Amino acid sequence: MNITEILAEESNRANVLNCRKTCLANNVTFHKNALIHNGQNNPNQIVIGELSQIAGTLLIFKYGGKITIGKNCYIGDLTRIWSGEEITIGNNVLISHNVNIMDTNAHEIDTKERINRYQDLIKNGLWTTKGSILNAPISIGDNVWISFNVTILKGVTIGEGAIIGAGSIVTKDIPPYSLSMGNPCKVIKLLNDVE
Repeated sequence: MNITEILAEESNRANVLNCRKTCLANNVTFHKNALIHNGQNNPNQIVIGELSQIAGTLLIFKYGGKITIGKNCYIGDLTRIWSGEEITIGNNVLISHNVNIMDTNAHEIDTKERINRYQDLIKNGLWTTKGSILNAPISIGDNVWISFNVTILKGVTIGEGAIIGAGSIVTKDIPPYSLSMGNPCKVIKLLNDVE
């Protein structure tokens, strides 16, 4: 192993240790590119079930947020799950690469407030108060498959066993055991594998 490979391996090891320190996770695999940003520094606000694998980014804001991921889940490369309210992901959920799941608008709608808050962010660092940012919880049921390049926005519930097709933008609830896709995401058909 050359020095570059040794340094990269040490960096990967340090990143995995940081991921473990900033969330509650037992028997979870953090891939080398996984990142955990816990703005609240409270491991109880990011909970990951056993045998899950995290390759993407989990982020909760300093002013609030919670992420709960069930058992035996996969969070793909370059996937970003950002919470200012609460995101709940069930068991056996497969989330492909480059997916965005965000329960927040992240910025205010009012122009003046948005500009003032942004300037405050630059001057004083991350906000400890939410302001008028709109948040709404996201719930993803057990056994869901979310394909690559999907965006799931605030306030959405995805029912158990649903499949979300590649490139979809999910703005409304998706029923259990359905195949949905598009922009905006719509049900294409109901699936037969209801238990």
